[in-house]
Amino acid sequence: MKFDPKKLRFNDQGLLPVIAQDADSLEVLMLAWMNAEAITRTLDSGNVTYWSRSRQSFWVKGESSGNTQKLVDLRFDCDQDCILVLVKQTGPACHTNRRSCFYTSVQNGEEIELMQPE
Repeated sequence: MKFDPKKLRFNDQGLLPVIAQDADSLEVLMLAWMNAEAITRTLDSGNVTYWSRSRQSFWVKGESSGNTQKLVDLRFDCDQDCILVLVKQTGPACHTNRRSCFYTSVQNGEEIELMQPE
């Protein structure tokens, strides 16, 4: 069956949350957003392309930083309202220059920084 991104359940802004996960380590790297066109661009090019809500434009991960995400697999959840992209990450995924955007933990009511910038 041919995949049609329009079958997914986008929010009122035409977007879906996307979780990026390292294909080898399975580390969760970041969360971003895609619209139907970003999904198509990602599948066609193999370069993960998001929709930037702040810039209102497409954003190819690593286009300016060199910290690219090459698509290994694109999956959607059972409700068809969330995407998981398994990626080959080059360099840090986070704009703070950390491997993952999820570098702060809450332990015993305290914020703990789990990793330093690279």
